[in-house]
Amino acid sequence: MPNLTPEPQFATPTLRIATPADSLCLSALAIQVFLDTYARDGIRAALAREALTTFSHTEFDRAIADPHTCVVLAELNAHLVGFAQIKLAAEHELAPRGAQSELLRLYVQEPFTHQQIGSKLLSEAESVAAAHGAAVLWLTPWVHNHRALAFYARRGYQDHGLTYFTFEGESHANRLFAKHLTSRAA
Repeated sequence: MPNLTPEPQFATPTLRIATPADSLCLSALAIQVFLDTYARDGIRAALAREALTTFSHTEFDRAIADPHTCVVLAELNAHLVGFAQIKLAAEHELAPRGAQSELLRLYVQEPFTHQQIGSKLLSEAESVAAAHGAAVLWLTPWVHNHRALAFYARRGYQDHGLTYFTFEGESHANRLFAKHLTSRAA
């Protein structure tokens, strides 16, 4: 008997490099995704300060202007739905040897998860890192973000150990995940 269940249809996002005009929308999306992920017990002052400081539009202005950072946007119908932020030539002692870059953030707005947007952003982040000479791309997802841990594992990232993210005197356990990249032309 033939399978009558249609394959899911995903909209194809437009990927592009961020410009200074994108800072405001990046800020709003980043705050939303950060709080959706990390404010599981509600908002408290330390978390609010971290979100509003780290993801201000002026911080995104700085990131976009930094020649060692690349921010890739995913848009649907000219609306921002996700982004990847790559720090070029960023090293971590737990990551495998070789030229390294960090996937600092890969955020997708919740209504657009499970539509391959994160996969497309990750693939583009890997291409950007490789084009800038990285042999390894690493990231540090939070230990309680099980969806992210599984997402990276399915895409060939391996767990290299425990590390911590600290803000306002609080340390939060993360895992360092890394993947060897294939060389790609710039």
